[in-house]
Amino acid sequence: MAAPNEKRKYSYGDYLTWNEGERIELIDGEIFNMTPAPSRRHQQILGELFTAFSVFLRGKEFKAFFAPFDVRLLTENKQDDDINNVVQPDLSVVCDQNKLDDQGCNGAPDMIIEILSPSSVKLDRWKKYQLYEKAGVKEYWLVDPVNESVEIHLLTDEHYKFQGVFTKEILFQYMF
Repeated sequence: MAAPNEKRKYSYGDYLTWNEGERIELIDGEIFNMTPAPSRRHQQILGELFTAFSVFLRGKEFKAFFAPFDVRLLTENKQDDDINNVVQPDLSVVCDQNKLDDQGCNGAPDMIIEILSPSSVKLDRWKKYQLYEKAGVKEYWLVDPVNESVEIHLLTDEHYKFQGVFTKEILFQYMF
């Protein structure tokens, strides 16, 4: 199929018909193009985080996944044509194995990490923040490569509570 019309609202059913090479996310049926490809620094940080989480989770039922990995949100009792939120977080941690299927994650991961870039900062800090909060993602991290820091939000009573901004030295003490 050709590139979708950005003015129309789309569903996961539509998303499944698009070219596999296109990196697109849907938030409330609206298209967000994921190009250009992430920077080398972004990929280095993602690799380091994925390795740290994979080692930490080894032997547990929890699993870490890195982009591209489809996460369908707010999917309860919905068919593909009724799901209008599909994102590809940089890193997702899923504790409930029943949410995993061949297409990715069907439901909210327990944790999502997004690595900020100039082209994604507005989307990550605003639209995705609100979507992840509404969907019930328990922990949301925003990694800032420029300042070498991580901003952490924990879901409490259906709303995110800001935990602070941590440098990488303090973060590893927090995590492990």
